[in-house]
Amino acid sequence: MNAIPLCKRLLPLVCSALSFALLSWPNATAAQDSFYKGRTIRIVVGLSTGGGYDRAARLLARYMGKYIPGNPDIIVQNMPGAGSVVAANYVFSVAKPDGLTLLMPHNNVYLSQLSGDKEVKFDLLKMYWIGSLDKDDMMLFIRSDAPHKTMKDVVQAKEPPKCGTTGVGGSDYVVSRILEETTGAKINTVVGYPGSSEIAIAVERGEVQCQGLTIQTFFGREPFLSWVKTNFVRFLAQTGRKRDPRVNGPTIFELMDEYKTPTTKRRLAEAMLSGGEWARPMLVGPGTPQERVQILRDAYDKTSKDPELLAEAKKLRMDVQAGKGAELQAMAKDAMNQPPEVIEQIKKLFVQQ
Repeated sequence: MNAIPLCKRLLPLVCSALSFALLSWPNATAAQDSFYKGRTIRIVVGLSTGGGYDRAARLLARYMGKYIPGNPDIIVQNMPGAGSVVAANYVFSVAKPDGLTLLMPHNNVYLSQLSGDKEVKFDLLKMYWIGSLDKDDMMLFIRSDAPHKTMKDVVQAKEPPKCGTTGVGGSDYVVSRILEETTGAKINTVVGYPGSSEIAIAVERGEVQCQGLTIQTFFGREPFLSWVKTNFVRFLAQTGRKRDPRVNGPTIFELMDEYKTPTTKRRLAEAMLSGGEWARPMLVGPGTPQERVQILRDAYDKTSKDPELLAEAKKLRMDVQAGKGAELQAMAKDAMNQPPEVIEQIKKLFVQQ
């Protein structure tokens, strides 16, 4: 076959396809511009106002719009309940999957799904992860006037301390259950608070004695900063593999060595601590057009590097170690892919008391 005539016949087809692609690209961009232009994006936060998640959402809302084609306005809507299960259910099942409704749940909300919580109507693996603002470990602290000075006191106590929590996915609940399984401690979790601010008030009033929080939240705002200065609370434990120097308390891994925790319980603890890799995550519901998912991921990535945002975050005592959406999607899949024996243990632990 003569290659030259064949080339002449194929070249116009190639040129035509290339011309179409070049013409279509700005039209596609313009379509996205026209979709977001004049629209308002909602960030649905699964916890109450004033907490670490709410503050992170409002910080992102002030900057993210300028990196989205069409520069839409962004507002924050708080939808607390059941450790972010209410908000996650809403974005997954009710909100229109058009890229205008974003979810920022508690990073431990995956445990509610793993536990088989009957209230869970969402599937995190079917949602699209946009990004996360930080990596953050948790810790448990208690009023200094409580009789429990150390975790050893809690383990040996005849009457367990009361800890407030938002729900089975809350930091308080997760840390308490891990400590119970790995050290034999007993902790009475009081479920149902809307957020960390309300639990802090309960601690001050003496309704509960202890609280669990992410470390960044504790050292990022009041009343916790004043509590440290006045020695109102003491630290019992923290979840990182290495001690955070600000938290004068042992890591769970140190405690597991001290109490000779069996391998199966150690694996359970590690599964329950996976959420520390994606503190303050952002997601959109299933069915969101892929091009808008990518637009939101790109915008989040650029926003997390914005010099003005970083400067404001520093003033707010907020660390930024942003995670990328595609990477978080893979991490979430790994966290949810637990062996049957671990899932069974999580189910037993996360049954509402």
